[in-house]
Amino acid sequence: MDTHDDIQAILAHRYDRGWDFWTSPDRRIIAGAPFSTLESAGFLLELGMPASDPILQSVSELFFDAWQTDGQFKPYPKGATYPCMTTECARLLCQLGYVNDQRIQKTLSFLLTSQHYDGGWRCNKFYYGHGPETEFSNPLPTLFALDCFRYTENYQNRPELTRAIEFLLSHWDTKRPIGPCHYGIGKLFMQVEYPFRGYNLFQYVYILSFYPAARSDERFKAAFAALKAKTKDEQIIVERVVPKLAKLNFCKKGEPSILATKRYQEILTNLVE
Repeated sequence: MDTHDDIQAILAHRYDRGWDFWTSPDRRIIAGAPFSTLESAGFLLELGMPASDPILQSVSELFFDAWQTDGQFKPYPKGATYPCMTTECARLLCQLGYVNDQRIQKTLSFLLTSQHYDGGWRCNKFYYGHGPETEFSNPLPTLFALDCFRYTENYQNRPELTRAIEFLLSHWDTKRPIGPCHYGIGKLFMQVEYPFRGYNLFQYVYILSFYPAARSDERFKAAFAALKAKTKDEQIIVERVVPKLAKLNFCKKGEPSILATKRYQEILTNLVE
Protein backbone atom coordinates (compact mmCIF):
# COMPACT_ATOMS: atom_id res chain seq x y z
CA MET A 1 0.00 0.00 0.00
CA ASP A 2 1.38 3.41 -1.00
CA THR A 3 0.97 5.66 2.03
CA HIS A 4 2.93 8.63 0.67
CA ASP A 5 -0.09 10.80 -0.12
CA ASP A 6 -1.65 10.26 3.30
CA ILE A 7 1.63 11.05 5.05
CA GLN A 8 1.97 14.24 3.05
CA ALA A 9 -1.61 15.22 3.82
CA ILE A 10 -0.95 14.89 7.55
CA LEU A 11 2.34 16.78 7.29
CA ALA A 12 0.49 19.57 5.48
CA HIS A 13 -1.24 20.38 8.79
CA ARG A 14 2.04 20.59 10.68
CA TYR A 15 1.93 24.38 11.15
CA ASP A 16 -1.85 24.85 11.42
CA ARG A 17 -1.82 25.84 15.07
CA GLY A 18 0.86 28.50 14.91
CA TRP A 19 4.01 26.57 15.72
CA ASP A 20 5.66 23.36 14.51
CA PHE A 21 4.71 19.69 14.88
CA TRP A 22 0.94 20.35 15.00
CA THR A 23 1.17 22.30 18.22
CA SER A 24 0.67 25.88 19.39
CA PRO A 25 3.26 28.44 20.52
CA ASP A 26 2.59 27.41 24.13
CA ARG A 27 3.07 23.73 23.19
CA ARG A 28 -0.43 22.29 23.62
CA ILE A 29 0.26 18.78 22.38
CA ILE A 30 -3.19 17.22 22.72
CA ALA A 31 -5.43 20.07 21.51
CA GLY A 32 -6.52 20.37 17.89
CA ALA A 33 -7.84 16.87 17.15
CA PRO A 34 -7.67 15.10 14.83
CA PHE A 35 -4.56 16.99 13.73
CA SER A 36 -3.13 17.43 17.21
CA THR A 37 0.49 16.55 17.91
CA LEU A 38 -0.69 13.41 19.70
CA GLU A 39 -2.94 12.10 16.97
CA SER A 40 -0.87 13.21 13.99
CA ALA A 41 2.15 11.35 15.33
CA GLY A 42 -0.01 8.27 15.87
CA PHE A 43 -1.35 8.45 12.31
CA LEU A 44 2.17 8.70 10.91
CA LEU A 45 3.24 5.64 12.88
CA GLU A 46 0.18 3.78 11.62
CA LEU A 47 1.12 4.74 8.07
CA GLY A 48 4.58 3.27 8.49
CA MET A 49 6.77 6.24 9.32
CA PRO A 50 9.63 4.87 11.45
CA ALA A 51 9.87 6.03 15.04
CA SER A 52 13.45 7.10 14.26
CA ASP A 53 12.24 9.73 11.78
CA PRO A 54 13.42 13.21 12.89
CA ILE A 55 9.83 14.49 12.97
CA LEU A 56 8.71 11.78 15.38
CA GLN A 57 11.85 12.20 17.44
CA SER A 58 11.03 15.90 17.82
CA VAL A 59 7.48 14.98 18.82
CA SER A 60 8.82 12.63 21.50
CA GLU A 61 10.89 15.50 22.90
CA LEU A 62 7.76 17.65 23.13
CA PHE A 63 6.00 14.93 25.07
CA PHE A 64 8.87 14.41 27.45
CA ASP A 65 8.87 18.17 28.04
CA ALA A 66 5.31 17.70 29.31
CA TRP A 67 6.35 14.88 31.67
CA GLN A 68 6.15 15.61 35.41
CA THR A 69 8.41 14.17 38.08
CA ASP A 70 5.53 12.23 39.67
CA GLY A 71 5.08 10.36 36.38
CA GLN A 72 2.07 12.27 35.07
CA PHE A 73 1.94 14.40 31.94
CA LYS A 74 0.78 18.00 31.67
CA PRO A 75 0.03 18.50 27.95
CA TYR A 76 -1.26 22.02 28.60
CA PRO A 77 1.35 24.36 30.15
CA LYS A 78 -1.04 25.79 32.74
CA GLY A 79 -3.46 22.87 32.83
CA ALA A 80 -4.09 20.15 35.35
CA THR A 81 -2.94 16.54 35.14
CA TYR A 82 -5.48 13.80 34.51
CA PRO A 83 -5.18 10.03 34.00
CA CYS A 84 -6.76 10.34 30.54
CA MET A 85 -4.00 12.68 29.38
CA THR A 86 -1.26 10.71 31.10
CA THR A 87 -2.32 7.41 29.53
CA GLU A 88 -2.59 9.00 26.07
CA CYS A 89 0.86 10.58 26.28
CA ALA A 90 2.49 7.46 27.72
CA ARG A 91 0.83 5.30 25.10
CA LEU A 92 2.31 7.32 22.24
CA LEU A 93 5.78 7.22 23.80
CA CYS A 94 5.48 3.46 24.24
CA GLN A 95 4.56 3.21 20.55
CA LEU A 96 7.64 5.29 19.78
CA GLY A 97 9.84 2.79 21.62
CA TYR A 98 10.38 4.50 24.98
CA VAL A 99 8.79 1.95 27.29
CA ASN A 100 12.11 1.30 29.05
CA ASP A 101 12.92 4.97 29.49
CA GLN A 102 13.11 5.74 33.23
CA ARG A 103 10.48 8.46 32.87
CA ILE A 104 7.97 6.09 31.29
CA GLN A 105 8.77 3.49 33.92
CA LYS A 106 7.93 6.14 36.53
CA THR A 107 4.65 6.81 34.72
CA LEU A 108 3.75 3.13 34.67
CA SER A 109 4.50 2.88 38.38
CA PHE A 110 2.28 5.90 38.97
CA LEU A 111 -0.55 4.21 37.08
CA LEU A 112 -0.23 1.02 39.11
CA THR A 113 -0.53 2.96 42.36
CA SER A 114 -3.39 5.19 41.24
CA GLN A 115 -6.02 2.69 40.16
CA HIS A 116 -9.60 3.39 41.19
CA TYR A 117 -11.29 0.87 43.48
CA ASP A 118 -13.01 -0.82 40.52
CA GLY A 119 -9.73 -1.57 38.76
CA GLY A 120 -9.78 1.18 36.16
CA TRP A 121 -8.55 4.76 35.98
CA ARG A 122 -10.74 7.76 36.64
CA CYS A 123 -10.39 11.51 36.17
CA ASN A 124 -11.82 13.81 38.83
CA LYS A 125 -13.46 16.01 36.21
CA PHE A 126 -17.26 15.97 36.10
CA TYR A 127 -18.91 17.23 32.91
CA TYR A 128 -22.22 15.56 33.78
CA GLY A 129 -22.56 16.29 37.48
CA HIS A 130 -21.94 13.79 40.27
CA GLY A 131 -24.48 11.03 39.67
CA PRO A 132 -23.86 7.48 40.95
CA GLU A 133 -22.56 6.42 37.53
CA THR A 134 -19.63 8.83 37.92
CA GLU A 135 -18.25 6.77 40.80
CA PHE A 136 -16.95 4.28 38.23
CA SER A 137 -13.67 4.56 36.31
CA ASN A 138 -13.47 5.94 32.77
CA PRO A 139 -13.28 3.02 30.30
CA LEU A 140 -11.21 4.73 27.59
CA PRO A 141 -8.29 5.81 29.83
CA THR A 142 -8.39 2.30 31.31
CA LEU A 143 -8.14 0.82 27.82
CA PHE A 144 -5.24 3.16 27.01
CA ALA A 145 -3.45 2.17 30.22
CA LEU A 146 -3.67 -1.50 29.22
CA ASP A 147 -2.29 -0.55 25.84
CA CYS A 148 0.74 1.00 27.56
CA PHE A 149 1.41 -2.03 29.73
CA ARG A 150 1.34 -4.49 26.85
CA TYR A 151 4.75 -3.13 25.84
CA THR A 152 6.24 -4.22 29.17
CA GLU A 153 7.67 -7.57 30.22
CA ASN A 154 5.48 -10.08 32.04
CA TYR A 155 2.46 -7.80 31.75
CA GLN A 156 0.13 -10.83 31.48
CA ASN A 157 0.87 -11.76 35.08
CA ARG A 158 0.11 -8.46 36.82
CA PRO A 159 -2.96 -8.74 39.09
CA GLU A 160 -3.54 -4.99 38.81
CA LEU A 161 -4.05 -5.35 35.07
CA THR A 162 -6.36 -8.33 35.53
CA ARG A 163 -8.54 -6.03 37.64
CA ALA A 164 -8.56 -3.46 34.84
CA ILE A 165 -9.51 -6.15 32.33
CA GLU A 166 -12.39 -7.27 34.53
CA PHE A 167 -13.62 -3.70 34.78
CA LEU A 168 -13.72 -3.36 30.98
CA LEU A 169 -15.34 -6.76 30.47
CA SER A 170 -17.96 -5.90 33.08
CA HIS A 171 -18.81 -2.86 31.01
CA TRP A 172 -19.52 -5.14 28.06
CA ASP A 173 -22.23 -6.68 30.23
CA THR A 174 -23.81 -3.48 31.54
CA LYS A 175 -23.18 -1.20 28.55
CA ARG A 176 -24.57 1.77 30.44
CA PRO A 177 -22.75 5.14 30.46
CA ILE A 178 -20.28 5.17 33.34
CA GLY A 179 -17.44 7.26 34.70
CA PRO A 180 -17.30 11.05 34.96
CA CYS A 181 -17.26 11.25 31.15
CA HIS A 182 -20.20 8.85 30.63
CA TYR A 183 -18.59 6.21 28.42
CA GLY A 184 -21.26 3.82 27.17
CA ILE A 185 -21.53 0.89 24.80
CA GLY A 186 -24.19 1.69 22.21
CA LYS A 187 -24.65 2.26 18.48
CA LEU A 188 -21.56 4.46 18.05
CA PHE A 189 -19.37 2.06 20.03
CA MET A 190 -20.45 -0.81 17.80
CA GLN A 191 -19.53 0.99 14.56
CA VAL A 192 -16.01 0.08 13.45
CA GLU A 193 -13.93 3.22 13.87
CA TYR A 194 -10.50 3.56 12.26
CA PRO A 195 -7.90 4.85 12.84
CA PHE A 196 -8.11 4.04 16.54
CA ARG A 197 -9.31 7.07 18.43
CA GLY A 198 -12.19 6.68 20.87
CA TYR A 199 -13.91 4.03 22.95
CA ASN A 200 -14.96 1.70 20.17
CA LEU A 201 -15.51 -1.99 19.47
CA PHE A 202 -12.47 -2.37 17.20
CA GLN A 203 -9.99 -0.75 19.58
CA TYR A 204 -11.60 -2.48 22.59
CA VAL A 205 -11.13 -5.93 21.07
CA TYR A 206 -7.68 -5.12 19.69
CA ILE A 207 -6.15 -4.03 23.01
CA LEU A 208 -7.84 -6.69 25.13
CA SER A 209 -6.67 -9.39 22.70
CA PHE A 210 -3.12 -8.97 24.03
CA TYR A 211 -4.22 -10.21 27.45
CA PRO A 212 -4.82 -13.94 28.07
CA ALA A 213 -7.15 -13.09 30.97
CA ALA A 214 -9.41 -11.32 28.48
CA ARG A 215 -9.11 -13.79 25.61
CA SER A 216 -10.43 -16.68 27.69
CA ASP A 217 -13.48 -14.75 28.86
CA GLU A 218 -16.90 -15.24 27.27
CA ARG A 219 -17.54 -11.50 27.23
CA PHE A 220 -14.43 -10.88 25.16
CA LYS A 221 -15.42 -13.72 22.85
CA ALA A 222 -18.80 -12.04 22.34
CA ALA A 223 -17.11 -8.72 21.53
CA PHE A 224 -14.76 -10.41 19.08
CA ALA A 225 -17.68 -12.21 17.43
CA ALA A 226 -19.43 -8.87 16.99
CA LEU A 227 -16.32 -7.44 15.32
CA LYS A 228 -15.79 -10.50 13.14
CA ALA A 229 -19.39 -10.28 11.93
CA LYS A 230 -18.61 -6.85 10.51
CA THR A 231 -15.72 -8.03 8.33
CA LYS A 232 -16.09 -8.79 4.64
CA ASP A 233 -13.80 -11.42 3.13
CA GLU A 234 -11.83 -11.15 6.40
CA GLN A 235 -11.19 -7.47 5.78
CA ILE A 236 -12.12 -4.59 8.06
CA ILE A 237 -14.65 -2.21 6.55
CA VAL A 238 -14.42 1.27 8.04
CA GLU A 239 -17.84 2.30 9.36
CA ARG A 240 -16.89 5.51 11.09
CA VAL A 241 -14.08 7.99 10.60
CA VAL A 242 -13.78 11.55 11.83
CA PRO A 243 -14.81 13.87 8.93
CA LYS A 244 -11.46 15.68 8.75
CA LEU A 245 -9.77 12.37 7.91
CA ALA A 246 -12.39 11.27 5.39
CA LYS A 247 -10.25 12.04 2.32
CA LEU A 248 -7.28 9.98 3.45
CA ASN A 249 -6.82 6.71 1.58
CA PHE A 250 -6.05 4.44 4.54
CA CYS A 251 -9.37 4.99 6.31
CA LYS A 252 -12.13 5.65 3.76
CA LYS A 253 -15.60 5.16 5.17
CA GLY A 254 -17.49 2.21 3.73
CA GLU A 255 -14.39 0.66 2.18
CA PRO A 256 -11.96 -2.05 3.27
CA SER A 257 -8.80 -0.72 4.86
CA ILE A 258 -5.51 -2.56 4.39
CA LEU A 259 -4.02 -1.09 7.55
CA ALA A 260 -7.14 -1.67 9.65
CA THR A 261 -7.19 -5.25 8.41
CA LYS A 262 -3.57 -5.57 9.49
CA ARG A 263 -4.69 -4.68 13.04
CA TYR A 264 -7.48 -7.24 12.78
CA GLN A 265 -4.94 -9.87 11.73
CA GLU A 266 -2.95 -9.05 14.87
CA ILE A 267 -6.07 -9.88 16.88
CA LEU A 268 -6.34 -13.24 15.09
CA THR A 269 -2.68 -13.95 15.83
CA ASN A 270 -3.21 -13.14 19.52
CA LEU A 271 -6.15 -15.51 19.69
CA VAL A 272 -4.04 -18.52 18.73
CA GLU A 273 -1.21 -17.84 21.17
